Amino acid sequence: MRPLLAVYLREMLLLRRRFWRVCLGMSVSPVLYVIAFGYALGAGSPVGGLRYLDFLIPGLVAMSSMTQAYGVSSEINIARFYAHIFEEFQAAPLTNLSFVTGEVMAGITRAGLSTVLIVAIGAAFGVTMHCGPLFWVAVVLNAFVFASLAVWSAMVVKSHADQALLANFVITPMAFLGGTFFPLERLPGWSQRILDLVPLTHAARAIRAEALGGAAAASDYALLVVLGAAAFFIALRSVDAARE
Repeated sequence: MRPLLAVYLREMLLLRRRFWRVCLGMSVSPVLYVIAFGYALGAGSPVGGLRYLDFLIPGLVAMSSMTQAYGVSSEINIARFYAHIFEEFQAAPLTNLSFVTGEVMAGITRAGLSTVLIVAIGAAFGVTMHCGPLFWVAVVLNAFVFASLAVWSAMVVKSHADQALLANFVITPMAFLGGTFFPLERLPGWSQRILDLVPLTHAARAIRAEALGGAAAASDYALLVVLGAAAFFIALRSVDAARE
């Protein structure tokens, strides 16, 4: 337990040192999306009887919790390629499970912080969300999936540039096509079937349903649990490859 907490607390100390800068960075993009899409483009385009802004904010929660959880990969890369802290982890009595769990917990914490900020931004723009227990379960599961993927990717890439390239080809398309900005029902059937395999699709669906006062499908939660467990297992195995 102590090695796990050491990994987690290291990430939290880094977060605390630049807390306000991180909060500002987490807030800028959502505010721009709300202004550009919620008002400039979507003001006259209701979705399913809802204001577009009411549809958009929960999607931004899903997208931001994904990107912030995945962002822990950058911290791991800095520790691995520049600060060489990963070499100290290798020499320490630290198991793969402790390392991966600590980093995943850090990713979930970052995702939780970004969610709080977006809920506050939504409230400032007149959007009230129902943030009940199942809402937060969906956020945590979404973060669990992508924080685990972040650890895996940080272990297998060979440079910081490779990490950015991977994010551009995987995370960015997912952010825009995972049900964040528009209902997937507006897409052709074949693309809906493909996007139904994307974890963000199910996270956005569950988060939006709970935020709007409805009930999310149990299948969305179940799929996130399965994908998160698979990603976590792959992350555990990838640490051995990085050690070699």
